[in-house]
Amino acid sequence: MAEIQMPQLGETVTEGTITKWLKSVGDEISEDEAIVEVSTDKVDSEIPSPVSGTLTEIKVEEGETVDVGTVLALVGDGAAGGGNDGGGADAGSEAEGGGAEEQAQASASSDVPSSGRPEDQGAEAEAKEAEAEAEIDAATEPSGGGQAPEPDTADTAGGGDAAAEADTDAQGPAQAPPPPPSGGSAEGMVLSPVVRRLIAENDLDPASLTGTGAGGRITRSDVLAAVEGGGGGRAPAARPSAPPGAPAGAERPSPAPAAAPAPRTAPARAGESDTSVPFNNIRRRTGEHMVRSAATSPHAYTAMEVDMEGVERVRQAHKQRVRDELGISLTYLPFVTRALVDALAEFPHMNASVGEGELVVHHDVNVGYAVDLGYEGLIVPVVHGAQDLRLPAISRAVADLADRARSRKLSADEISGGTVTITNAGASGTLVQLPIINQPQVMILSTEGVNRRPVVVTDADGNEAIAIPSVGNLTLGWDHRAFDGAYAAAFLRRVVDILETRDWEAEL
Repeated sequence: MAEIQMPQLGETVTEGTITKWLKSVGDEISEDEAIVEVSTDKVDSEIPSPVSGTLTEIKVEEGETVDVGTVLALVGDGAAGGGNDGGGADAGSEAEGGGAEEQAQASASSDVPSSGRPEDQGAEAEAKEAEAEAEIDAATEPSGGGQAPEPDTADTAGGGDAAAEADTDAQGPAQAPPPPPSGGSAEGMVLSPVVRRLIAENDLDPASLTGTGAGGRITRSDVLAAVEGGGGGRAPAARPSAPPGAPAGAERPSPAPAAAPAPRTAPARAGESDTSVPFNNIRRRTGEHMVRSAATSPHAYTAMEVDMEGVERVRQAHKQRVRDELGISLTYLPFVTRALVDALAEFPHMNASVGEGELVVHHDVNVGYAVDLGYEGLIVPVVHGAQDLRLPAISRAVADLADRARSRKLSADEISGGTVTITNAGASGTLVQLPIINQPQVMILSTEGVNRRPVVVTDADGNEAIAIPSVGNLTLGWDHRAFDGAYAAAFLRRVVDILETRDWEAEL
């Protein structure tokens, strides 16, 4: 019997959600045949079977989120060869070698399948979470002398209980289990994955929560009650020590009462005339990433108008040739990318990440493109080493990412390692969009809609006239920890100058 496990689709991926089983129990499957769709915080992927045989058992239902390495299904012997009884095939490495596909999309498209949890499985998912908590309750039920076993410690036959009973006889009645450790960390506490995630998502201090589970363990209901009631703040500050020279046992002075934490907004509840649409995994992860970014970086924005007439003339003159020779559309995006890369050479602090008390400046320019997944979420494929690419190569690289994103053939490496990000909402005719920085980067550039409109222009002799060029805006979102407005404005001014004055004809 061979095991199919949740593979690690990217070095930072720790869990995944089962979105759809492509095979049913009893179906015959071939080696490398896709059997299940998985959604992670990075990509959506189809997981292939590492062996041929018969699908004998599905252990994780659609809609459930499990850790990397979790057994998803069992495959028994089939016509194509035997499975390994108890051997546990390494599906993680097989998935990476066998072509687990990554989903991304360069524009909104109806052919991208939804990766969300089906609405009719909400009750089942709740039941599964409750069942997982019940299992932890049983594992942490006090035994012998009333002390719960240490987390992740294997049960000891005989000796552990006997020692606990002897300790009880010597010290009297069993004591209540100690409270969870304070300090705002869940380390060392026995918590289900669901509870740990809820605590982290709501920035709660586990030591401030009252557990109603076995042995005082914190349950999912306890966390939700704290969130809805506005409870569960950060770890309290340590009490001050007694004044110098005070007698032993003197009472420490009481600290000044802390300001009451701001009440949390209770989650909205669907009424009779409302429709509840569960967040899919991509939507949930995108939201979590954006909330963290907004809380991490002091966002500031700079916007400038750019005359795209020179770019537009070259596009119109060469778009058919580029389509015939390269099979791609010549859009504004490669021109903006090329100008951005050249400007970064003069303003290197824009191509950086914020570290511990330092700015980490990157030498390679890896440009990510924030793209929409059919209005279900965002993903950011990356063109690596863009500083070594000229306009035609950038055009091909962007088009290639888009094609393979639609066919779900991007690798995990192609959606990681970005140092700057461009979000292209201009196709919808935007005027100004204020994007959120893609952490841990320090900037994101939004390309807005390009339209023909009348503007005042000045010729070489200083004479003014009204012209009707193609004009758009660029909006730069930046991290105020990394630099100030003068640096950001000078950088964006350089991008604009390159777009307006470069001999783009020579580039093609």
